[in-house]
Amino acid sequence: MVAHARAGALAGAALLLTGLLAGCGGGTDDKPDDRADRDTASSADGPSTAPSGQPGTPRLPAALTSQRLDWKGCEARAGESAPGSEWRCTTVRVPLDYTKPDGETIGIALIRKKAQNTSRRLGSMLFNFGGPGGSGVSILPRAAGSYGNLNSRYDLVGFDPRGVAGSEGVNCRTDKEQETAYRKVDMTPDTAAEETAFLKDGADFGAGCERRSGKVLRHVGTTNAARDMDLIREVLGDKKLTYFGISYGTELGGTYAHLFPANVGRTVLDAVVDPTADTIGHARNQATGFQRALENYLKDRGQDPKAGTQRIAKLLERIDKKPLPTRSGRELNESLAVTGIVTPLYSKSNWPFLTQALDEAEKSGTGNMLLQLADSYNGRDEKGHYDTQNHSQRAISCADSKLRPTADEARALLPEFRKLSPVFGPFLAWDTAGWCSQWPVQGEHDHPEASAPGAGPVLVVGTTGDPATPYEGARKMADELGKGVGIMLTNKGEGHGAYGGNTCVTSTVDAYFLDGMVPEDGKTCS
Repeated sequence: MVAHARAGALAGAALLLTGLLAGCGGGTDDKPDDRADRDTASSADGPSTAPSGQPGTPRLPAALTSQRLDWKGCEARAGESAPGSEWRCTTVRVPLDYTKPDGETIGIALIRKKAQNTSRRLGSMLFNFGGPGGSGVSILPRAAGSYGNLNSRYDLVGFDPRGVAGSEGVNCRTDKEQETAYRKVDMTPDTAAEETAFLKDGADFGAGCERRSGKVLRHVGTTNAARDMDLIREVLGDKKLTYFGISYGTELGGTYAHLFPANVGRTVLDAVVDPTADTIGHARNQATGFQRALENYLKDRGQDPKAGTQRIAKLLERIDKKPLPTRSGRELNESLAVTGIVTPLYSKSNWPFLTQALDEAEKSGTGNMLLQLADSYNGRDEKGHYDTQNHSQRAISCADSKLRPTADEARALLPEFRKLSPVFGPFLAWDTAGWCSQWPVQGEHDHPEASAPGAGPVLVVGTTGDPATPYEGARKMADELGKGVGIMLTNKGEGHGAYGGNTCVTSTVDAYFLDGMVPEDGKTCS
């Protein structure tokens, strides 16, 4: 499934695959915030006001807006090491249903590393690394080395959005059920039997989510996550939200800006989701983006892009007919092979792994490396345990989108999508029907709203070779945010995300966050 970038495989701009494969492979107020240790919203502010831009949203009770956070040492999560002692964790309570603000609450998990230079502290910086479904509590400590300059004056704060990991995480399947689905379900069905199994798998997945996570399933959408962010901002004691969103985190950031324009502080959106696209539009964008990245990879290897694409498409056809063996005893089928090819395209630094994996499959007839790459993307560890990011990803996406493409509609997309990408097009066309077609919860909208008149400047960073969130989406986000709000910064390069991978982008973003220096709209880094 490649409908969104998998945040667990990303830390900022680059995939963390080296260890896995080593065995094979206009300015704003710059005054320091003097509330470094304050975890309670100001009593002078009184109860939270209704969200700006969201008429009719009930006030939140003081029990929520004035809650005091109890920061403690972070415990290790399953399969992870505990972060260092400089990291502290806590939980903030938010309404399960924002139409019932005095009703049941759920906990949102937070993690924080305090600003190093306390005398010049600017406040908190909230991160979302994408997915949807990525755990900020798990990812931020691993990615924090990339944000050392920002940590000098900001508390770095990560969170698990509602429905994710430590925040009432959605759970839909056992490891055994997940393994069976990856092994037996053809994600590009060619026969009536394969199509029936494909659609049944989607229905079974949704039923499992409802059975195991029904309480939160109707409330995990991006709009509610944005409302949670505003409550987090208030409880942390920040007058405005300082925010760094990556991949799906840009959609969340755009939604926040639309709902709370008066509360938008310094905000950066990197690797930007097109806010004008619906479910089919996103799939079309990704077919275009991944094919572009594949052709750039082939050119970089001195190969003809058209011929190279056809060679890989033929390889996938052969794997579809006869899966490749691996040393683990598991087979590499076509669906896993496509995922394995997608994974290293997220970062140019990982292109050599794709070369090695394709060489192994084509020359040796084995699929060890492609399977390892697919496992990395799918969140499977060496013991066969799967994380639940894909569960959260689907739940959030389907809660957001009204569109429910049918199998007939997906089939009708195939000629167009094959033309866009012989390698990725069929997979993405069918994915539109497998994604939400039989989901037990209705979606909220056709596409998210990002218009934010009156908001402060939002820096929108687009990379020309981004495979998962193609460059064109960044321009659309800047336009949607509005004139004087969306400030476009172009990175001429490859990969999903630019900060930390391009010196010009990194210094521009740092100057904006640390000194309030807003770059000229349309600035280009190469």
